Amino acid sequence: MKVMIRGAIVLGLVWLAMLISGYGVLIGSSENVAGLGLQCKYLTARQVVTAQYIHSDSGVIGLSDCPILRQSEKVIDHG
Repeated sequence: MKVMIRGAIVLGLVWLAMLISGYGVLIGSSENVAGLGLQCKYLTARQVVTAQYIHSDSGVIGLSDCPILRQSEKVIDHG
C-alpha cells in the first residue's frame, strides 16, 4: 500500500513539474514525406503535441532522431 501511495505522489509531482515548465516527453515518432520529414509526438501535462522536423540520417541538415524532451508553446509560469 505504501508503494502505491508513493508512486501516486511521484506521478503527481512529475505531472505538476510538466504543467509548470511546459515540457513534454517523447511518446512516439515516425518518418513522413518519403523520409524527408520527422513527426514527433510529445505527452505534456495538458495534451499530446505533434512537432514536425526535417529529417536526415546524418543530422547535418535536420534531426536524425526526435529530442526526448520538448517545451511546448503554452507555459504556465514564465518567471
